[in-house]
Amino acid sequence: MNARFFTLSLALASVLPFAAGAAQAPSKDASAYPDRPVRIIVPFASGGPTDLMARLLGGKLAESWGQPVIVENRPGGSANIGIGIVAKAAPDGHTLLMSLHSMVVNPSLYEKLPWHPLRDFIPVTNAATSPNLIIAHTGLPAKSLKDFVALAKASPGKFSFGSPGRATSSHLTMERVRLASGIDILHVPYGGAAPAVNAVMGNQIPVAVLSQPGIATQMVQAGKLRGLATTGAKRASTLPEVQTLRESGFDFVVESMNGVFVPAGTPGAIVDRIHAGLVRALQAPDVRARLATLGYEPVGDTREAFAKYVKVELEQWSRVIREAGIKPEER
Repeated sequence: MNARFFTLSLALASVLPFAAGAAQAPSKDASAYPDRPVRIIVPFASGGPTDLMARLLGGKLAESWGQPVIVENRPGGSANIGIGIVAKAAPDGHTLLMSLHSMVVNPSLYEKLPWHPLRDFIPVTNAATSPNLIIAHTGLPAKSLKDFVALAKASPGKFSFGSPGRATSSHLTMERVRLASGIDILHVPYGGAAPAVNAVMGNQIPVAVLSQPGIATQMVQAGKLRGLATTGAKRASTLPEVQTLRESGFDFVVESMNGVFVPAGTPGAIVDRIHAGLVRALQAPDVRARLATLGYEPVGDTREAFAKYVKVELEQWSRVIREAGIKPEER
């Protein structure tokens, strides 16, 4: 072996281990995680339910981990901007995503979406769920969703329903009711929950679908609006007189997730540590009490169960979007 070949061999031997290490997923010791501030990206404006959820859980994680947990609001692009930021973040557990309906709906709305929830993310856990609420003007001659369906069938094209916006969970909930029942009703999108509630109260539209936590529930409790149905698996403790979808003759449940995700490639041990921290936070009595006042049901399911849930939701809403003919540009 000549000197030049020997020198080259030594150089390659010193480089190859580093090259092999670079090709592998990060192998950071989970016991040292986190070693710097963690950020939770919320792809919506501050003050909304997902933002409140992230701040509530982030505070508990900070106490547990001894590191700051900072919530960053990155709204815009129907949540695609914030979600895309996390998809491109370093897979080291220091950037988390808290998202909801957009995560499982947008892949069916946008053909060239640069991310996919099962390709570019690891589902960690579903922190909490909340159902939707179908409300009606008190003058509408319908005491339940069954009654409203009968009215709509008797007068095709006469009735409309409102929602906080196109392709929201609220909109797609009623589209599924429409497809299942065969009724002919028009969707009227509003720029948020408050305008939709005001439209029903002003009798501009007879019916609307909104997230159950919030102003819609308050108006039903006050007797200013009527609850036709809740979309959860069971009746809401805050509205015990309102039937569920299944009690109304529809064999499905709609419960919006508040899911936590990390970028694909994050080491399993770190994902497990994040999962454990979230589950521990969700078991705290003060957190559960706060979620109850907001109208949320804490979940904290396993990684495997949440991944299965995300897959089912993707398939379910893809079918509704396709059959209802909802286009991306409409959102």
